[in-house]
Amino acid sequence: MRALSSRPLWVFGALLALTWVLARHGAGWVGAEGWLGDGGLEWAIKYPTAWVIPLKDYVSAAMKWLVEEAHFGLFTFTEFTRAISWAIEQPYELVRALLAEGFMDGPGRRAKQVFPPFSWLTITACVVALGHYARDWVLAAIVGLAFLYLALFGQWESAMITLASVIIAVPIGVVGGLSLGILAYRHPMFDRILKPVLDLMQTIPIFAYLVPILFMFGFGPVSALVATVIYAMPPMVRITTMALKAVSPEIKDFGVMTGCTRAQMTWRILVPSALPSLMVGVNQVIMLSLNMVIIASMIGAGGLGFDVLSALRRLDIGGGFEAGIAIVILAIAVDRLSQAFSERSGHVKPDVPGARWPARHPRATAVLLVMIAAFILGRFLPFFQTYPEEWWLTTGDFWDNSVKYLNINFYDEFEAVKLFFLNYFMLPLKRFFLGIPWPWACLMVVALGYHFGGWRLAAMNAVMTIFIVTTGMWEKAMVTVYLCGSAVVIASAIGIPLGVLAGTNARAGSAIGVVIDTLQTLPSFVYLIPVVMLFRIGDFTAMVAIVAYALVPSVRYAAHGIRSVSPELVEAGVVAGCTRWQLLTRIRLPLALPEVLLGLNQTIMLALSMLVITALVGTRDLGQEVYIALTKADTGRGLVAGFSIAFIAIIADRIILASARSARVRYGLEEAAHG
Repeated sequence: MRALSSRPLWVFGALLALTWVLARHGAGWVGAEGWLGDGGLEWAIKYPTAWVIPLKDYVSAAMKWLVEEAHFGLFTFTEFTRAISWAIEQPYELVRALLAEGFMDGPGRRAKQVFPPFSWLTITACVVALGHYARDWVLAAIVGLAFLYLALFGQWESAMITLASVIIAVPIGVVGGLSLGILAYRHPMFDRILKPVLDLMQTIPIFAYLVPILFMFGFGPVSALVATVIYAMPPMVRITTMALKAVSPEIKDFGVMTGCTRAQMTWRILVPSALPSLMVGVNQVIMLSLNMVIIASMIGAGGLGFDVLSALRRLDIGGGFEAGIAIVILAIAVDRLSQAFSERSGHVKPDVPGARWPARHPRATAVLLVMIAAFILGRFLPFFQTYPEEWWLTTGDFWDNSVKYLNINFYDEFEAVKLFFLNYFMLPLKRFFLGIPWPWACLMVVALGYHFGGWRLAAMNAVMTIFIVTTGMWEKAMVTVYLCGSAVVIASAIGIPLGVLAGTNARAGSAIGVVIDTLQTLPSFVYLIPVVMLFRIGDFTAMVAIVAYALVPSVRYAAHGIRSVSPELVEAGVVAGCTRWQLLTRIRLPLALPEVLLGLNQTIMLALSMLVITALVGTRDLGQEVYIALTKADTGRGLVAGFSIAFIAIIADRIILASARSARVRYGLEEAAHG
């Protein structure tokens, strides 16, 4: 592939200028009074309804047939899904009873508790012991305080229901991802087939496949667990394949020399050697499972996610923030524990010969003693079983009063900012995208694909844009691009300078790191609550929430790119007499461009994933289509809109990755591909 500088960029500048002209005046030209009106070219602005392929109707009909009529010999498809539901539900109900609800006897609401769940003291002691086992007393104190926070602020039962879902979903996701990753490593053809499937799984909004999952498995926690596994599994597959390929050839040769069978080579040589990398995949599965708790609550998961969702529906600022912060606290505790275990993997502490079990397992012994003491004392003093409600702390009033104060004292300022962005940035951008004739837009996307990635990328872009057009999703897709584009521009304008500052100033980098770490762990729904209260519903509200959610990658990648610039090159610039500004603009930023582009790519991905959630605040894009499909259980509508969002994400991803590769070639950071 030729370097970027060898391409005729002025041609694309002219094409973009022509696109702007068409967007501004195209509708007038093809209208009834326009000079193209008599030519019957109205179809170029608005895709005719008669040309739309009713794919969503076909998908809905196929799904209905699958669920209601499909037979596979001895059983129906419904019986098959119900069997899977039963297999998942049994361990989930057991873990939920142990952590949150206890064991019940009797039907429905008349059921009585015959055995209580583990007390809050027992579970806190258990995580403290795990923290000490995985690393040290510092980690033990961190996770212990995190679980103590859940009890003190009245979030214990909801947090335990959420934790029960994670405990069941993570092993399924890890085992499934590990198995698929091993198959992909063993069979290159399967790997090539699997990659586009994983791309779709990671780019289709989770709302889109909640619809068929709800249709197949019904409303309830099992559907939520299935959705969580599907959402969390792809990183484990990718990391498994990469980790196995990265195993040293000398280790593989050793396995061959010792006469290992294929299974022995996999489970005794490759997997143990790749274990540290595989534990990173496990950590990703855990964090993505926790990231799903709010969305999964929409189809019956319960727990902290349901608390946030119900607070959003009631516009309860305090309740939503407390439940959201509880999710963050739980995520931090679980994340730190999983990271510690990944670093500890491979280190086995020698056993003490001749010692008794309590001496060999002091932590387990301590937890067992706490559990027995809490169970016995809890029969007489409820405090030892359940943290008393009258002792709960709350910050709800603080958050409510803070938002009220801002609304009362700064309403005019907030409204002025909102109107400025709407009138001078967002609405012109919206008119631009909605005014582009769809054939011209398709041509531009294909041309960009060919420019950066050759004919293969151009062909892929053509297929995906034709899908969006012919399924009748073009107008909503343009609204999606406008909302995502405006949010990405703002996020990049804020994030890239912050990343440059973090990369060039260690003290500022530490402060910025704390802020973006906090933003990264907050659940996506939490962003909506204060923004809605300050700006009410609409496109601007959605944009602000998307910017806050998608800001992190642009900061991280820009900082990483600045730090990755060779010190020798910077030193050469200093010797040549460059000022600090010249060092930044002529050396650091150009060489950091590939990383900045990758950050832009990730910002777009997060913005698109957030768009479906912002449908709750009144947007009129593909995200709204997916959300409406979920509320109406319309499988075809949800999947077609979901695939359209995924295709927008994939087109943007491939073009930006190709441009980043071209930038690397241009600056000598990577060799040009041949052929």
